[in-house]
Amino acid sequence: MQPIFHLLPDAPKPVAPYSHAVEAGSFVFVTGQLATDPDDDALPLPDGIEAQTRKVFDNLDRVLKGCRLDFGNVVMVRIFLTDFDRDYPGFNAIYATQFPDGKRPARTTVGVNRLARGGIVEVDMIAVRS
Repeated sequence: MQPIFHLLPDAPKPVAPYSHAVEAGSFVFVTGQLATDPDDDALPLPDGIEAQTRKVFDNLDRVLKGCRLDFGNVVMVRIFLTDFDRDYPGFNAIYATQFPDGKRPARTTVGVNRLARGGIVEVDMIAVRS
C-alpha cells in the first residue's frame, strides 16, 4: 500500500517543506504543530504555555479532522518544550483536558533548546485508523 500524503487547506501553513500528515497502512503520522494561526500565518504566536498549548491542540485537531480522525484515534504523542521546568505543569494542565481518563495515549516529553517560529511548545502525534 502506498503512503497517502495530506496537505490540508484548514490546517496551519507549513513552516517548512512537509505534509501535515502521512498515512501508512492504518497509521497516521501527524507532523508537529506549533501555535501558529491557521488563518493568518503572519500573526505572532500567543504568549505563555497555556495559550500556546491550546492553539497547538486546535491545530492538531484541524489536521486530525482533515484526515477524518479525532483525538480518540491518537495512540502516541511527543511533546517538545523549550523551558521544561517552567512549562511542564502548565502544559499538563491543558493536555489533561484533551484526552479522557483511561484513554490517554502513550507519550514522550522532552526539553529542547529551540523550536521554529520562536514557539515554546510543539506536539506531534501518531494516530491509528480503526
